[in-house]
Amino acid sequence: MGEAQVGCYTQTMGVEERPAEDSLGTLLAERIVVIDGAMGTMLQAERLGERDFRGDRFRDHPKDLKGNSDLLSLTRPDVIEKIHREYLRAGADIVETNTFTGTSISQADYGLEALAYEMNVAGAGAARRAVDRVMAEQPGRMAWVAGSLGPTTRSASLSRDVNDPGARLVTFDELVAAYHEQARGLLDGGANLLLVETIFDSLNGKAAFFAIERLFGERGIRVPVMASVTITDRAGNLGPDSGPVSFVVDDPLFCVVRGVGIALENLPAFKRSIMSWK
Repeated sequence: MGEAQVGCYTQTMGVEERPAEDSLGTLLAERIVVIDGAMGTMLQAERLGERDFRGDRFRDHPKDLKGNSDLLSLTRPDVIEKIHREYLRAGADIVETNTFTGTSISQADYGLEALAYEMNVAGAGAARRAVDRVMAEQPGRMAWVAGSLGPTTRSASLSRDVNDPGARLVTFDELVAAYHEQARGLLDGGANLLLVETIFDSLNGKAAFFAIERLFGERGIRVPVMASVTITDRAGNLGPDSGPVSFVVDDPLFCVVRGVGIALENLPAFKRSIMSWK
């Protein structure tokens, strides 16, 4: 068993580009660019308790909040920023925001769906402050903030009822609205690029890409977009009726493809299939 990554970058045209994003393309032409590691394991090492997740603001919230890591961007931003700095000082070029479950759909499990936009602004802000501080400490250093958009806790492709194949817990339009709100918050908080992360359902992923494109059109800007895709078998499938290129969209992606749950020797053919779409 193993994990592999394929990376590709294509410069987009036709809308305003940001200087920081242009420099990322330049660096990618020179060397491998390093993305940070997991946020969750670093948070476990902090041994945070329910009180840390609640802070004063959510002291009387009716639901348990421990485990809602995205909330820490509001209640313990110092911890989140510190973890970002540690990854940057260890050599990461890109840090991912602490927003993996930052959609209103996922936050509804905690009764905090109304705070989704605020969480994403705060999550991107913590990463932005860490990047700016490390770049100030190391003149000439460049680093970037990747706004993380996770898969949500709902699937648009899988039925919620074995007796009703058409039953769904979420619609495509609901996913688009949630991802649009999240992407808006991430860019407003200072993200340089967007990462649609851990795609296990290609329809969810397409909703995220659709929402991002809509936001780009509304704002007249474009930032690089990355895709992190969960591969479940030797054929390169992501989920039901999802072939190896089913997540590819019309606009060029700076893409990271992760093969998870399959032996590394089975990756070459899949990698060639993906790279043919570059």
